[in-house]
Amino acid sequence: MDFAKLLASQIAASNPQPAAPTAAAASTEAAAAPKKYLKRSEIEAQRQAAYLAEQQAAEAARLDKLRQKRKFEEEEIEREAERKEKRRRLAEESRARREAEEEEAERQRRKRLGLPELPPKHKDGEGPMLLLEGEEDIEDAELVVKLRELGEPARMFGESHRQRLKRYWRRSGKGPAAVVLTDGPIPTSLKLVPEAEMKVEKKVPKDVEGRKFLFRQLASYFTMVLKEWEVALAHRPESVQVSYQGKQAYNAMVQARENMRPLFKKLEKGEIEDGILEPVVEIVVAAQQRRYVDANDGYLTLSIGKAAWPIGVTMVGIHERSAREKLHESDKGAAHIMSDEVTRKYLQSIKRCLSFAQTRWPPDDQLQLMG
Repeated sequence: MDFAKLLASQIAASNPQPAAPTAAAASTEAAAAPKKYLKRSEIEAQRQAAYLAEQQAAEAARLDKLRQKRKFEEEEIEREAERKEKRRRLAEESRARREAEEEEAERQRRKRLGLPELPPKHKDGEGPMLLLEGEEDIEDAELVVKLRELGEPARMFGESHRQRLKRYWRRSGKGPAAVVLTDGPIPTSLKLVPEAEMKVEKKVPKDVEGRKFLFRQLASYFTMVLKEWEVALAHRPESVQVSYQGKQAYNAMVQARENMRPLFKKLEKGEIEDGILEPVVEIVVAAQQRRYVDANDGYLTLSIGKAAWPIGVTMVGIHERSAREKLHESDKGAAHIMSDEVTRKYLQSIKRCLSFAQTRWPPDDQLQLMG
């Protein structure tokens, strides 16, 4: 008998072989055991999953931070509103206390001097309402409703009940304080005259009624020019309107219209100076007669003036130069365009109106065209 075979049989008998694993167990073990090699698709899937998890965590942190910031801002707004309300309440209490002390002191003074008692105050502490003829007091709640119906602010900052009431009568057009504004390019309270009555006389009237009618004529003429200017720009082809030059022309018209509002305000109040009114009348008279060169001369006289300008040295040594007194003898021919910025702007707007008028109403004599 072979000794090697006998030894192998004895070793096999002493060490029994384990049972073969089932297919399910083999697959579980294979899944649980780490893979030695991974596919590229599996590596990319793991990277994307890790990236998405990181982005979700960052987004959640950002939203949480925004939520905390919003909550802090809301709390700060509430605290600021409480502080404002507290300051307002303290200011009102202080004002009421001061007014009460002043009223008591005035009452004691009147009693000591034998004067009549103070009249009762209005509910908002303004004193007795002083209304014009045809006006009547309105409760504040009803007044707020009426103002809102007119499209007006219900209350303005620092506005009292009396001022609010007068604003209602003025805007509603029902009371004696009502102001009727025109619907032209520049709304004005002046009653505009028809074109047949716009012809201005050369001489400025001295009486009050004549000056009022002159102001109406001037406002009517400039309103007509601005309307025609706006219509002419609106009738241009669309390609011209959207071009750079077209936009510049429209902006020039808008700027001239806005800059002439102070002139209309002065005409309404009758506060325009004679030194400006007379040259403006001269300009309008020449423009209505289509003598635009003469109107431009009037504009130059109004803007630059005829006064002597100090050019060069005016004082040398102890002797005065000849004709130096003409520099300051009067400011009748002074340059009004240098008076202030508002005057300069509406004088330049008058010049722009002249430039448009000579294209809308060209002169019969071509020599009267401005350069």
